[in-house]
Amino acid sequence: MLDYHVHSEFSVDCRVPMAESCRAAMAAGVTEIAFTDHVDHEPADPGYGYYRAEAYLRSVEQIQAEFAGQLTVLAGAEVDFNLGIADQVERFLGQYTFDFVIGSVHYAGGVLIFPEYFRGRTLDDVFRPYYAQVLAAVETGWFDTIGHLDLPKRYAPATHRSYDPLAYRDALEPIFAALIQQRMSFEINTSGLRQTPKTSMPGPAIVRWYVEAGGRLITTGTDSHAAQTVGAGIPQTLDMLELCGIDSVSAFKGRERRQISIDDLRGAARAPA
Repeated sequence: MLDYHVHSEFSVDCRVPMAESCRAAMAAGVTEIAFTDHVDHEPADPGYGYYRAEAYLRSVEQIQAEFAGQLTVLAGAEVDFNLGIADQVERFLGQYTFDFVIGSVHYAGGVLIFPEYFRGRTLDDVFRPYYAQVLAAVETGWFDTIGHLDLPKRYAPATHRSYDPLAYRDALEPIFAALIQQRMSFEINTSGLRQTPKTSMPGPAIVRWYVEAGGRLITTGTDSHAAQTVGAGIPQTLDMLELCGIDSVSAFKGRERRQISIDDLRGAARAPA
């Protein structure tokens, strides 16, 4: 299995050492892990200025040596994107070399999409500006995958839990078309399975529409901020992907994509260490 969204002590909201998550990954049957720590250029963000790229890359090299022959460890990044910080994001990505980069939208209108953001707003007020920023992120072509495609549902308070992706299919279709044109994937983020939405981000309806549009490129990640959740929900996600018409998952090295069949991923997870 591939867990391509794991945080470490290089993220402002995580304190888990990489080695601890690597040991958890091996125990969970994960064969490749990408440490995708938050890279925040939005001045209002709690993580602004926290990320230390050089120290992060040195740490990944040490962990790669420590787990060589046991676990594939990738240097990744979860780079926050919105149009207001696009220049800073472009400069950052031109400065450092990673194996894998997630582009994620966490802000709409300069405000972090947390439960307080929903106050005084309708679901349209939240989701339509959010999806517009996601489309802009895809159109840059800068990322390997797009993180948690329908993120706002994770933070929706009880007053706003009537989200139905069908209401936003018209906003999703241009995103699918841009993803396919750019040969960019989106991730199935399993953290929603263990959080309030109780479904992955996105869920099967969006995956089916993407497949109907001609898309096939998917990555899988747990968005883990704790070692015990590394690999969590990925077996169920592989089952869901197959039911939706996806037969392989994207893997990366040096920003180069390769496809691994779901059957092979299951076999590798079952293989003895």
